[in-house]
Amino acid sequence: MHKALLLLRKIPKGKVTTYGALAKACNSSPRAIGSVMRSNPRPDLYPCYKVVASDGGIGGYAGCVKGKKIAEKISLLKKDGIRIRNRKIEDKYIYRF
Repeated sequence: MHKALLLLRKIPKGKVTTYGALAKACNSSPRAIGSVMRSNPRPDLYPCYKVVASDGGIGGYAGCVKGKKIAEKISLLKKDGIRIRNRKIEDKYIYRF
């Protein structure tokens, strides 16, 4: 199991992290983290929807769960209590390892 997937489980409810923060924690690159998120075998256990762009943008989701859309990612984030404005997340919701 990739370390990035294990770190996803440490993100508290109401928080998200960035590809960059995960990359730093894993001594990797944001692109490599994106690849790991796309190949996530168990999104129910490793919540890849909690990973956003470093500028707070929603980022992608289609690769995480086949057939899922950005609207579902936004819905999941809102269920976690994340407030989204103009498809961006405020810095106060960002969790850093």
